[in-house]
Amino acid sequence: MAWLIGALVLLGWIFSIGLEGWADQHSDQGAGADALARKANVALLLLAAEVVAGPAVIAVVARSGLLRRTAAVYLVIALGLGVLAVPVAVGAYRDFAPAPPPPPPPTICQEHSGGDTRCPGG
Repeated sequence: MAWLIGALVLLGWIFSIGLEGWADQHSDQGAGADALARKANVALLLLAAEVVAGPAVIAVVARSGLLRRTAAVYLVIALGLGVLAVPVAVGAYRDFAPAPPPPPPPTICQEHSGGDTRCPGG
């Protein structure tokens, strides 16, 4: 039950973030887009982890209680949900921790015909 309640709580949080984003878009301020995107990515990462970890924990507990079929079923559920959750988590993590910008291109002194052989700027 805790697994399902946790997923519902996280889905409710994601819904409230969506409502905040909708309200932010329709207001004149529009300053909270970055903070909302960060909150949404955190919520998606937590949801992906909770959706996969819940059945995995149930499988471990069932296996320790010698309930082999129950453990196998919940392990298959965890693996199936993991296949669905990995792309979501990767996208959320990529947006949560963006790559650093590329370095600026090097400036090369190019001599032009008809002028002197010095580079501009030194």
